[in-house]
Amino acid sequence: MTFDLDHHGDAEVDATLIDLAVNVRHQAMPGWLSDPIRSSLDSLSAYPDATEATAAVAARHRRDPAEVLLTAGAAQAFVLLAQALRGARRPVVVHPQFTEPEAALRNAGHVVDRVLLRAEDGFRLDPALVPDDADLVFVGNPTNPTAVLHPARAVARLARPGRVLVVDEAFSDTTYRPGCPGEPESLAGRRDLPGLVVLRSLTKTWGLAGLRIGYLLGPAELLPRLAAAQPLWAVSTPALAAAIACASPAAVAAEREIAAAVAAERDHLVERLRQVPKVTVPGDPASAFVPVHLPGADRIRVELRKRGYAVRRGDTFPGLGPDWLRIAVRDTATTERFVQTLREVIHEADAGDPIRERDET
Repeated sequence: MTFDLDHHGDAEVDATLIDLAVNVRHQAMPGWLSDPIRSSLDSLSAYPDATEATAAVAARHRRDPAEVLLTAGAAQAFVLLAQALRGARRPVVVHPQFTEPEAALRNAGHVVDRVLLRAEDGFRLDPALVPDDADLVFVGNPTNPTAVLHPARAVARLARPGRVLVVDEAFSDTTYRPGCPGEPESLAGRRDLPGLVVLRSLTKTWGLAGLRIGYLLGPAELLPRLAAAQPLWAVSTPALAAAIACASPAAVAAEREIAAAVAAERDHLVERLRQVPKVTVPGDPASAFVPVHLPGADRIRVELRKRGYAVRRGDTFPGLGPDWLRIAVRDTATTERFVQTLREVIHEADAGDPIRERDET
């Protein structure tokens, strides 16, 4: 089966639709974030200097600045890894997950092996599935689109000398566990695992998709190779200002509060979806989106668009297919309206299949 690895949720959305396809929080920016971004516009005549932002991110994760590389969004990091590590003999991508790592590898000329996790197992990671001779491994945690949060100990088992292990933690700041003061199962602070590279994004919680700011955390001896593949001044001055602001203790505390609120809204969405006939929510979703298995989901998605809702199609993700959707977590009122509309669409499809009749005319 061929998958459109370059398809992303933003392609599902337009201004007329309620956006349940893109996993970016829609609330207004707090002043402590918007103010420094606006102030940075007065400095645009100078070339960007990443020194202060790099130090701030390093302090946030208790790392050395030499172990931090700022990027123009986490997506750029995948390209840097693919380009800088062209000598990898056996790159492996653990799917289902964000498709950009595999797309970047293939565009750089790599031959990519896939490890497919199964819905029957809740898409849980089994480290034994990854070939021993894989020298470049990509895995998401929590994983997009399955929303699975793998135990840190399971992910850590993939690290070994001679291998670069890339853990995409773009959604780690959306995770929450009562009694856990930080981000559960994150490896961002681990310096003891050989070859570990952790990718982070500031896009999701803080609504900065248009600003493009993310970063890599990894071994000081590896990061210069990645930086050499990066364009000069790759991260803009406003993006650097955002990185500094989001690394502050106040920002981290606010992030934890937002993650707790997202968890409550996600639990409500999962509960309501599991009450809808024919809908299956696998596993225990742990991020800002929920995967759904629904027979005929490809046609259901089209009908939902006609009724004002954009949801993410699942057939572009290796390991999923046309009977899968991904739904972003939104506020309770939006969830209630959406689930009611979903019920109506499924009911109408069951009562004489009017969706198919319209498609065939």
